[in-house]
Amino acid sequence: MRVSGLLRLLALIFALAAMLIFIRSNVSSTMKTVRLPRWLSWTPTETRVPATKCGLSEPCPENFFAFKIYSGAANVVGPSMCFENHTIMSSVKNNVGRGLNLAVVNGSTGKVVKQNSFDMYSGDPKNLINFLLEIPLGTLVLVASYDDPGTKMNNEIRELFSKLGSSYAQQLGFRDSWVFLGAKGLKNKSPFEQYSKNIPDKNKYDGWPELLELEGCVPRKVF
Repeated sequence: MRVSGLLRLLALIFALAAMLIFIRSNVSSTMKTVRLPRWLSWTPTETRVPATKCGLSEPCPENFFAFKIYSGAANVVGPSMCFENHTIMSSVKNNVGRGLNLAVVNGSTGKVVKQNSFDMYSGDPKNLINFLLEIPLGTLVLVASYDDPGTKMNNEIRELFSKLGSSYAQQLGFRDSWVFLGAKGLKNKSPFEQYSKNIPDKNKYDGWPELLELEGCVPRKVF
């Protein structure tokens, strides 16, 4: 091998070795600046969001109950009800059904008295009537629709819901969406209610209006 060729080979080997040393040095230095435990444990205090009952956007004042109600989404996702951070009814708990889902809560203690679902498409409306008639004075009533709440709705049921403070029970029809919180013995209309009419060319879902969400703070003894 000529001397010039040997020198070029040595120069190439030297260059490669220098590059390798440079890369290893920089990668090692970079890796040392990343301390995994520090990243895992670091939480910026300015982004922490205080926990609220039922995940409300704001905490409730003292002597108020926190609640959140979701209607069902079409005939696919069932409704849910949360009261004072306790999930009363939901698909996960497997205690919701097609039609109207109701929970009765003591207006002073916040304790759940009873809950049930009523099939308003093919069920017997007398079951719902009896349930509403048996609601004790001084209790709160949470209502969430699912799939179809209106086919078996009659004037007696509409009147009973109206007496609980509903403004929309008289309009409730086939596949409408409805969420409501009222009380037995309430003298005025409840401020806690949302309603969405089933309008085929305006529905969010194919055959059903949008899911409704209702949240708020209800004072003790609203009756």
